[in-house]
Order: sequence, then C-alpha cells, then structure tokens
Amino acid sequence: MSERLPMVEGSRSGDATGRADTGSPGPDAGSPGSGMPEARSRASSLRLVSTLAVAGAVAGFFIVLVHLWSRPRIEAYQARVLGEAVQEVLGGPERTATFYLLDGAFTASPPPTADTAALDRVYVGWDADGGPVGIAAAAGEPGFQDVIRLIFGFDPGSGDVLGMKVLESKETPGLGDKIVKDSVFVAGFEDVAAPLVGVKAGQGTGGEDEVHMITGATISSQAVIDIINHRVAGLEDPLRRLWEAGLPAPAAVTRSGPVERPAPSAHGGTS
Repeated sequence: MSERLPMVEGSRSGDATGRADTGSPGPDAGSPGSGMPEARSRASSLRLVSTLAVAGAVAGFFIVLVHLWSRPRIEAYQARVLGEAVQEVLGGPERTATFYLLDGAFTASPPPTADTAALDRVYVGWDADGGPVGIAAAAGEPGFQDVIRLIFGFDPGSGDVLGMKVLESKETPGLGDKIVKDSVFVAGFEDVAAPLVGVKAGQGTGGEDEVHMITGATISSQAVIDIINHRVAGLEDPLRRLWEAGLPAPAAVTRSGPVERPAPSAHGGTS
C-alpha cells in the first residue's frame, strides 16, 4: 500500500480554477520594463516635433532674408519698367513728374503728412520747350481671364488718347494676348478721341474716336477700351483744373528720372 504524502498549504500546483501557480507576477504586476515602449514613443514624437520646428524656423529665416534682399530690386525693376512705359505712351517727353490727387485736385507737392503710397496719381510729361504734352495714367480692370493692367497717355487739352501699353495680362494665349502682341491694335490708340468706341473690322465709320478691335478677342479688346474710358471719366474734372492752371516744367526732373510705382485703385487695378 502506497503512502500518501500530506498536502502542505502554499505548495499546491494549482488553484481552485485549475490554473498553475508559477509564482511569477503577471503583466500588470508592475514589472520594470512594462512602460518602456510608451516612453520611447513619447521621446520619438518630441524629437520629430523639435526637428520640424527647427527646420521651419530656419526656412522662415531664409525666406525673410531673400524677401528683404529681393524686394528693393523688384521695386527698382518695376519703377524702371513703368518709367519706360510712361515715355512710350507720351511719345518720349523730355521731362516727367508725378502728380498726386489730394482733396479732389492734383498736386506735385503733397504735405509731408500725406500717405503718398495710397494716393491716386498721374505722370505729367513736358517737351523740350517746357510745354506739357499730356499725362500718363495707369489703370486695371477685369478682362476675359483676369485683371488687365495698362497705362495710357492722355492730353487733357485736346481730349485725345496719345498711346496705350498693357503692363500685365493673363488673357488667352493666341487670342486675348494679342492686346499686347498685335501692333496694329496697339497703334490704334495713338491720337484717338476719348471716349473711345470699339468697332469690329470692316464696320467702322472712320470716326476719330474709333478703335478697331481684334477678331477673336473682342472681349479683351473691349476691356482695354473700357479701362481707358472709365479712367478718363474718373479723372476728367481734376485733370481739367490741372491743365487750366498751367504746368511749368520742373527743371530738376529729366527724361531719365525715376517714376514711382502706381498706387492700388479702388477697383482692384492700379492707378
């Protein structure tokens, strides 16, 4: 007969549920390595955020540097292009000067407290004998695709448009962009009476106010005509008073002198 050994409490191989008691703590018993994956994940996220923040700060710093470096050069280029355009639409005046619209009248000498960057303006030209040849005015309004920005010469004494040059256009290539490339259309704005009237090819009467529009680009052509007409109408009274007052040529401003960039106008173009 075999001898049965007595059971000693604590030495049982299993509990009442039949699970083996290994004596080792479970995963929730607070083992030293249970939080290491979470800690590593937090550290990795912090490093990623820090790297992105540093990279963004460095990139922003260099963007600011490039902007500060390029801005005066861009403005100088724009002023040079505008000055050349003024010369072109006024037929090469000997002298030019900027006049600002202040309290309904144009003046070449606004008070020091005036914000000239926000004032409407025109560019007056004089010939070699000191006689005023006209004004150049910039303007912009929507065309077929986007805003068309242009500058034109105007003689307030005779009421004639002296010339036109498109400064910026995003009209359809091959069609609307002919307002820039079509030399016949551009030449049609020389010495034509305002307000302008757009006519299609073969339908004009030979009037002094007619401008022949471009076949296939009538919307863009009409937009150019409307921009000039609206600008002339808006400046009619102050320009008439300026011309009637007489404009002696300023000796200090020569053909090669700089021309200020036009200020933004209320209708989204330039003025």
